[in-house]
Amino acid sequence: MDNRLYIPASPDTPEVDFDFEACHLRLRGESYPESAVAFYHDILERTRAFLEGCKDTEIQVTIELKYFNSSSTKMLFNLVDMLNYSIVRGNHIRLNWIHDEDDETILEFGQELAEDFPDIDFRSLPTQAL
Repeated sequence: MDNRLYIPASPDTPEVDFDFEACHLRLRGESYPESAVAFYHDILERTRAFLEGCKDTEIQVTIELKYFNSSSTKMLFNLVDMLNYSIVRGNHIRLNWIHDEDDETILEFGQELAEDFPDIDFRSLPTQAL
């Protein structure tokens, strides 16, 4: 398996920078591809393969999306669910949810993820805090 998955941002897809060797996964930008399933398929498969090889590993995830549509919401939920499942293998997941301080929609989705997956070390950080 390659140690990195990098996909540059486009006008309707986020930058994906998953450095598997460093155990840091990052999504940044906007996500409203015509087919979220097609765009996220390889991302989810590569992440699943990475997580299957992790045991007692510290994994940092940074999600900094300024906008995402409803089909991307499902894919993000699937990604976080996959991360949460890896906790049973002793992994520690720290998820940095970065949002614009004034964007209630993004903030609320992050809060829902934190409630749905309480075992993840979830940190909601306003953009200005960086």
